[in-house]
Amino acid sequence: MKDQIIIKNLEIFANHGVFPEENKLGQKFLVSAILFTDTREAGTTDNLTTSIDYGAICQFIDQFLKNHTFHLIERAAEALAEELLLHTPGLDAVELTIQKPWAPIGLPLESVAVKIRRSWHTAYLGIGSNMGDKKAYLDQAVQALKEHKTCQVEAVSDYLVTSPYGVTDQDDFLNACLKLRTLLTPYELLDELHKIEQQAGRERIRRWGPRTLDLDILFYDDLILGDPNLCIPHVDLANREFVLKPLAEIAPYLHHPASGKTVQEMLREVAT
Repeated sequence: MKDQIIIKNLEIFANHGVFPEENKLGQKFLVSAILFTDTREAGTTDNLTTSIDYGAICQFIDQFLKNHTFHLIERAAEALAEELLLHTPGLDAVELTIQKPWAPIGLPLESVAVKIRRSWHTAYLGIGSNMGDKKAYLDQAVQALKEHKTCQVEAVSDYLVTSPYGVTDQDDFLNACLKLRTLLTPYELLDELHKIEQQAGRERIRRWGPRTLDLDILFYDDLILGDPNLCIPHVDLANREFVLKPLAEIAPYLHHPASGKTVQEMLREVAT
């Protein structure tokens, strides 16, 4: 659990609401924020530059909500949380509450509020290609993720030539793994990966068949998820040396959240 810096009931006059008069005339909003960060260095050095300046955060929140207009406070909270996470060094997660006092519903009430928690997540991806200019396709995928607003590529393994898996009557693959820091949910990330595959001309014709680009979510934090469209960790991860070998380059001691085995241990088992 991270340390917390707490801002409570910051008053802001801004123009958000479904009704035109709310956008035109404006009204008061109350914003509370819990900033999840590591305050240890600030606590031992007494140096503001090693912490998050809550005064600057208050100014940021004030200006952001004044300079934008949203119909819904749900959208205001979502957009504000994203901007805080993208532009605040050391901020791992944020919990935001936006209160709208005296919301115009035609009944007496004190306020309506939306409360959300958003954070950075760590995902590990497998990337592969066995058609055309394989290296160019892998480079293209890495670059697309680097350019995505809510993603940060933190590490990329070497590219590894491997034999095809499952269906063997096809060309060798070029495979790699990368570590990604992202604000996307697992399903949002999956959608983005599918878009990148489509940009590379990926066609899903034959299971385990040739493809210009293949992108898989291997791990997402410590999440265990299984449904028909998405399994995390990747369902066949422990049996795939072509995935475990490059993954071991960048995360040898990463633990599988179900089995508890490290990537290095799984690689050792599948290689024997």
